[in-house]
Amino acid sequence: MFAIAFVAYGGYLKRVFGIDPKRPCPSHTLRDDIDYCPTPMPVLFGHHFASIAGAGPIVGPVLAAYLGWGPAILWIVLGCILIGAMHDFAAMFLSVRNRGRSIAYVIQNELGYAGRQIFLLFCLAALLLVVAVFTLQVAQGFLATPSVATASILFILMAPVFGVAIGRKIVTLTEGSIVFVPLLFVCVWLGTVIPLDLTAILGDPKLALIVWILILLYYAACASILPVWVLLQPRDYLNSYLLYAMMLIGIAGIFCAHPHLEAPMFAEAIPGKPGVFPLLFVTIACGACSGFHALVASGTSSKQIDRESHILPVGYGSMLVEGVLAIIAIISVCYLPLNDFSALTAKLGKSVPPAGAFAAGLAHFAQTLHIPYNLGLTFISLAISAFMLTSLDTATRLCRFVWQELVLPPVPADDQETKAAQPQPGAADGKAACACPVRAILASRWISTLLVVVLAGWLALSGEGAAIWPVFGSSNQLLAALTLLSVTLWLMRTKRPVLFALLPMLFMLTISIWALVELIISRSGILVAVSVGLLVLALMLVVLGARKMLALRRQRNG
Repeated sequence: MFAIAFVAYGGYLKRVFGIDPKRPCPSHTLRDDIDYCPTPMPVLFGHHFASIAGAGPIVGPVLAAYLGWGPAILWIVLGCILIGAMHDFAAMFLSVRNRGRSIAYVIQNELGYAGRQIFLLFCLAALLLVVAVFTLQVAQGFLATPSVATASILFILMAPVFGVAIGRKIVTLTEGSIVFVPLLFVCVWLGTVIPLDLTAILGDPKLALIVWILILLYYAACASILPVWVLLQPRDYLNSYLLYAMMLIGIAGIFCAHPHLEAPMFAEAIPGKPGVFPLLFVTIACGACSGFHALVASGTSSKQIDRESHILPVGYGSMLVEGVLAIIAIISVCYLPLNDFSALTAKLGKSVPPAGAFAAGLAHFAQTLHIPYNLGLTFISLAISAFMLTSLDTATRLCRFVWQELVLPPVPADDQETKAAQPQPGAADGKAACACPVRAILASRWISTLLVVVLAGWLALSGEGAAIWPVFGSSNQLLAALTLLSVTLWLMRTKRPVLFALLPMLFMLTISIWALVELIISRSGILVAVSVGLLVLALMLVVLGARKMLALRRQRNG
């Protein structure tokens, strides 16, 4: 179904949006080799896929297995094809047609400057939460599995060498991949041989956690500031091979093991607890539909698209591959009866138990391929942790972009997607069309990165980041609904077919607001404050969007 959708529905989207392979992309017209950098499609696919995937398509489906694998599989397959992949494709396309700017600028075109600022505030709150929580999770993972820390540091040190070798054309991409991809797996092996255990070195687990958090925030800052081809892009590209290998092991293991799904297809409803509606649709985000993907597609990836014809494989195709990973995640735990699954997650501990359950299931299937259980478990756990780190560095750079856009003035009326992009000095540094020196300073990549890292670090070290994590599922899907709102408005204004975006937008809007309201009712303290704030921002955008839709409809009828 995914393969058919790529050809059939993907072809339809190309025609509706008007993909033009000959139209110059922002990576060429605004090239600065910091953020805007034309990139070969396989490299960009690896960067984009690694950035949007992370642990999301693993953790969400595993948690949703409690609701029954039937609804989960349906939501992953149909949601991914009809909503998630289309959402990613549209966000990337509109960003490319708007000089590689984020989806917030598309919203400004449709809803004005106030709509843009409201949307950016929503994105900033969500991304700061992502950076803080993933910093905590990666740091806790390094403490729990020191071999992961060693392998991750080696990945980071190796990535700039690969990036410079490719970027300066010392070697071709194929030659570099032949050398560095095997080295990637050597780093995994070295991690098991020389584990970096900070707890043993410092003698205090709490102090070790703080040190890892500070090291990770420093790395995230470097990944945000350095040119994208030096660190972020090559690390993500190399890391994508870990995920490919993990998926191949999973698919081959499932076909060889041919497991029977013991978990119920439909779980019984628990009185007083949220059911499939709306819980399933906010628990499984990555793998079906995720608002975070729009920020990646319109944040880093759109600035690296070499030609518009690459939007389909990178934007739509990578989401379909993520859907495959989500299906593997469901199978990896649903071969166990529900009670055994609960016992397994309890045995693996509280540190990301869904990822641990996934790793244990795939390692079990891999035994049919004559891969020892412990070796399979270690490799899969390393791959998952590496991708949590990928989510961290990408989210930091995206948060920097959002902050820069938040402090910049409105885009002039003659600076829209209807005109071909022209070179613009300082565009990547956030100073374009900004005469105010204070705004220019705040929008510099150095100051904006510092502010983002300090705020995320405060959240991570205070412990509040972990406390408000449950609200992210709902806010993430609400972000997807708001992105689809901007896509719908653009389609209406340009007189294109609109139902394929309008119906998913209404569905995602209903589900995410429903889930957010239930969270407000059932929780207390900071969760309520954050949820109410996000809900108010979203409803303001919905009101602005509804007014614009009515105006566009009157114009069309008139």
